[in-house]
Amino acid sequence: MPPQRARGVSGILSSGRLLFQAMAPRCWRWWHWSAWRRTRPPPAGSTPSFRQQFSTQEQPPQICVVGSGPAGFYTAQHLLKHHPRAHVDIYEKQLVPFGLVRFGVAPDHPEVKNVINTFTQTARLDRCAFRGNVVVGRDVAVSELRAAYHAVVLSYGAEDHQALEIPGEELPGVFSARAFVGWYNGLPENRELAPDLSCDTAVILGQGNVALDVARILLTPPEHLEKTDITEAALGVLRQSRVKTVWIVGRRGPLQVAFTIKELREMIQLPGTRPILDPADFLGLQDRIKEVPRQRKRLTELLLRTATEKPGVEEAARQALASCTWGLRFFRSPQRVLPSPDGRRVAGIRLAVTRLEGVGEAARAAPTGDTEDLPCGLVLSSVGYKSRPIDPSVPFDPKLGVIPNMEGRVIDVPGLYCSGWVKRGPTGVIATTMTDSFLTGQMLLQDLKAGLLPSGPRPGYAAIEALLSSRGLGPVGPTCLFLGLGEAGCRGGVPGQGCWEAQGEVAGSSGDAAAAGALSLDPSLAGRERRHAVRGRGAWVSQRDSAPQLCRLPALAPGLGCLFSRSL
Repeated sequence: MPPQRARGVSGILSSGRLLFQAMAPRCWRWWHWSAWRRTRPPPAGSTPSFRQQFSTQEQPPQICVVGSGPAGFYTAQHLLKHHPRAHVDIYEKQLVPFGLVRFGVAPDHPEVKNVINTFTQTARLDRCAFRGNVVVGRDVAVSELRAAYHAVVLSYGAEDHQALEIPGEELPGVFSARAFVGWYNGLPENRELAPDLSCDTAVILGQGNVALDVARILLTPPEHLEKTDITEAALGVLRQSRVKTVWIVGRRGPLQVAFTIKELREMIQLPGTRPILDPADFLGLQDRIKEVPRQRKRLTELLLRTATEKPGVEEAARQALASCTWGLRFFRSPQRVLPSPDGRRVAGIRLAVTRLEGVGEAARAAPTGDTEDLPCGLVLSSVGYKSRPIDPSVPFDPKLGVIPNMEGRVIDVPGLYCSGWVKRGPTGVIATTMTDSFLTGQMLLQDLKAGLLPSGPRPGYAAIEALLSSRGLGPVGPTCLFLGLGEAGCRGGVPGQGCWEAQGEVAGSSGDAAAAGALSLDPSLAGRERRHAVRGRGAWVSQRDSAPQLCRLPALAPGLGCLFSRSL
């Protein structure tokens, strides 16, 4: 392959070919917004087969998806499945795809990451290309994407966390749970987090699944974490951790917790730990749970049994040997982070005691006027995620943290769509995002068939690549993508700059790996690096500004191997 073809954006997850479109741009004007609003979705529950409705004589639609998490990939999957000629470019600010599935799911939950297999199949299609290391809104404007593509879908998720907005939040030792999760999962922007785990007690504010994930990682024995895809740096810090007690604090009561029964069971059964629940928090709850939905009832019953029933002989013996404890503190709202005497780090947190106003899941926490101080050396805030505005040209509702839209169509910006958390807010699970993203894809294809999107050719990535190059932001390279154990892995690499290939069950280097800042994973290597190469879990090495950095990529799709690149 000629060297100029090897300069494509890092991480193209197609079937090994760089798909550059060179169609000449053509000017066109937008239609009136009233025409856009007249488009109506099909009846609920219907899923028309768009594949049979598009003419083979039309120009292949060039579609851009911004964000490579579940929303982005499910949107791309729907578009590619239901339009036989559509081409989709997926832009991502990271070097690697899969978003929160890769960087947000706990490393001891590999089954949740199995959806990566589906995304990988989409990414390997000839009509799909992954464009990594491109920050939309900074490197390229949304208006420039709209000029290059027939349609643009914003699926970039919720990249920020909800601030506590209390005094002391800025003290060392206070972190967002989102950043902590990114740290132990290898998210590049969080690799320098360096949490100090030399304290005895940690407090997690929030009672959702992320809060339980963080508590579980803090208390799981390191020998268990060694079997997961947690980063080597995080594992080293956790081996030295002195945290023995974790409190998980919520403003409301047991009937309003946001975690699920699966995560609760894992905490109750976590080796080396015992739960601490105050039976007083559950008084009168037995009668109130009779009318709640089944899932909520089962969850509350498990909490009730754990808090009030004496454990069996075997469980009692296990808890007697436990060296760590965790507990749920209900009816407590953070009021102030308390500093150490020298003011240099966190020493505790002041909690306002609350009571419930209203009933059920809609009940609100109101302060009673009482407070209590809880000593701790680490505070992790897990009170929610939020989206950021991506570009001045894109409308954004800062209060709701979403892009204003009508079933995925961005209001007042024809040809622009959104899906996932930036469309509906940071709620739901992966299956929720799948349904939501399919609907956005369906609306886009409806508009395409109705003639509401521009006709004529669009240049697609060819135009964007030229823009990036003209700004000195050239694509990451040289890059080699190892596509599967036993397959030839070099796709577009340059000899002598870290091109990789697979030999049987081991990934090894060919060429001058050191010159590319790469890491050789071959049978002669001992230790975890070799184990991960054999498992096909993968790793990537990036060299930026002459500073080599090694990141293990948690749960790269089984069978996918290692991505190595050097920033130009």
